[in-house]
Amino acid sequence: MGIREDRIFISKALTLAEAGKGAVSPNPKVGCVLVKNGKIIGEGYHKKFGGKHAEVVAIQKAGRGLAGSTAYINLEPCCIEGKTPPCTKTLIENKIKKVVISMLDPNPKIKGKGVQELKKNGIEVLSGIFEIQARELNKGFIKWITKGIPWVIGKAAQSFNGYLGMDSSSQTRITNQQCKEDVHRLRSGVDCVLVGRQTILTDDPELTVRDITGRSPKRAVLDSRLSLTQSHQIFEQIEPETIVLHSNVIKNVKSREGIKYLGVRENKNGLDVKDVLVKLGRQGITTLLVEGGAEVLKSFYNADVLDEIYVYTSHSELKNAHLKNPIIISADWETKKKASLGNNQLKVYKKKEICLLEL
Repeated sequence: MGIREDRIFISKALTLAEAGKGAVSPNPKVGCVLVKNGKIIGEGYHKKFGGKHAEVVAIQKAGRGLAGSTAYINLEPCCIEGKTPPCTKTLIENKIKKVVISMLDPNPKIKGKGVQELKKNGIEVLSGIFEIQARELNKGFIKWITKGIPWVIGKAAQSFNGYLGMDSSSQTRITNQQCKEDVHRLRSGVDCVLVGRQTILTDDPELTVRDITGRSPKRAVLDSRLSLTQSHQIFEQIEPETIVLHSNVIKNVKSREGIKYLGVRENKNGLDVKDVLVKLGRQGITTLLVEGGAEVLKSFYNADVLDEIYVYTSHSELKNAHLKNPIIISADWETKKKASLGNNQLKVYKKKEICLLEL
């Protein structure tokens, strides 16, 4: 088959992989399409962590007659024993003739070795088709497996004149229902959503996905001195899990069902944001949504740890407000997306990659 057909089937694999969003972490999202004589004979995706890999699901759906077929996969097949057997072994045993992938697995234990294993056993391998899209799909996994910390998204809802609210101690509804639904959609695709102690005191949020169909992520709250009481909604629900990040000066804090306590280093500004990310990374969190409030957003922004920023802007101004949006979009950021949500606006920014030629 030619490049046109390869692109069609890899695109299908990427679409399948997307269905694993929010359920497979810390594993990557993977889809697989099996094609023989130009027709799809089996397809599948990795549905949940610890479950069957995409290649296995597709092969089982295909049944007999796999010999001589081509497997289209958005990520290099694994070649190591984990919770499931190596996918390279499964492909070899089922006499797959050719494997087309979008990108190599960034896991140092696998990167390139899966391709070598397939080639060693006479399987043709083609890679690099829709690699940019594949990397975008699994950006959280890529950062987590290579750096040990999650992909971090900052989110701010502001008035037309740039305020997050009247002040830090009063609740103010800024944006419309469509923005709220979009935020819940954003939440459903991350592993964890994080706020500060003040947000819990002011809003008493559930931090769950409610306005759309989707899975609720884990919740994290920064509470350096463990001063929050257990009366808040995030502590009353066992699921999703709540992670409380506190000063590591406080010792012997016991976790209980539904609540995990993690000690974090402090610096002159409070909890060390970079250590927060390390601790969350150790929990298998590959994508983190920082929802605020203002001081928390400011601390993550100033620590230069945000990878993306979602800014929801209302059509109306807040008069006599004091809680200014601390995020300033500089030349270090590029606009990734613009969208109208009713009479409100969404802009998504992504941190520019450093060009070595400019150094």
